[in-house]
Parts: sequence; structure tokens; C-alpha cells
Amino acid sequence: MSLPHALLTALVEHPCSGSELAERFDKSIGYFWHATHQQIYRELARLEEALWIEALPAETGRGRKRQFRLLPAGRKELRRWIAEQHDPTPLRDELMVRLRAEAAIGPTGLDKEIARLMALHQEKLAVYQRIEQRDFVGKELSRERRLQHLVLKAGILQEELSLAISKEALEILEEPLPSPSSRPDPAHKSGA
Repeated sequence: MSLPHALLTALVEHPCSGSELAERFDKSIGYFWHATHQQIYRELARLEEALWIEALPAETGRGRKRQFRLLPAGRKELRRWIAEQHDPTPLRDELMVRLRAEAAIGPTGLDKEIARLMALHQEKLAVYQRIEQRDFVGKELSRERRLQHLVLKAGILQEELSLAISKEALEILEEPLPSPSSRPDPAHKSGA
């Protein structure tokens, strides 16, 4: 995925200013595609150059923000991108590499970092669950809202999976280490 397509997706929903886009990113799309405010503003300029979006005339008065809206060419590009075939994104999770390193050279105190990460995953899960309760549970949902809910459910499942893996990792890391004489010979190691 690319930032331009994330911004086009946000603008297809409704026109807004760069600061409103940045705020929406922080509260929705940003959970799945991170971008700094500076990246968002830079990309808005590129999208405007490509004639995929346009800035609406600024309202009069001091401090008025430029609103951007999607142009037909931007909608066409978004449709083209949605229809493209994409292979699954390979997993890139630093914790998995750290666990492999811990297996090879541990103990390293990785359990403290995992506990910290678990707290962060728990916080994000709680945010997602609050959004789900507020916006989706017990409501009649349109096709659009059901798709939005599906994206949120993917985030919930991802956080639950991260918590489950972290919990199991902590359980393993907290097991007593075997005595040096009972450890397997490193020359005969195997594994994924």
C-alpha cells in the first residue's frame, strides 16, 4: 500500500484539510498505515500536482484551512489500485527476530521488553474495542459500515494475536534454564 492511496481513500469519504486528514489518520487509517503529518502534507502536494485532488477555495478569514477534495482522476486511480493484484505482505516483526536471537544467545532480559509491548498491545486493543462498541455493536450496518467494521475486526484480531504470542513467549522465558550439562550440543541445533 502507498500513502497516496491511503489519502485518496480518506478523501473519497469526504473533503477535508491537511490537518483534518492528519487527525483522521491518527484516529483511523493510521492504525493500519502510519504516516507523519509532514509526510501527509508532502503527499497532498504531489496528489494535487498529479491532478488527483484539488484544493477548494479557502474560506475568508484568518486561519482558514485549505480543504482538499478528490477529483475524477483520483477516483479512477483509486479504482485502478484497488483492482490490482498484490501478493501478501511478508511478515516483518522485529520481536520474532529478537525471540530467535534470544533462543540462540539468551537469556538477555527480553521478558521486560515483551511485558512492555504487551501493555501497548492491550492499550490498542482497548481502543479498538471501544471504537467497536461505540460505532458498530447493536447497529444496523450498511455495506460501507460493515467493511469498515471488518477492518477494525482485523485490528482487534491482530492485537489479540500479538498478546497471545507475547504471553506464550513470557511463559517460555520464565521457565527455569536447564543446567549447562543438560543443554543440547549447539552443533546439533535444528529449527525453523
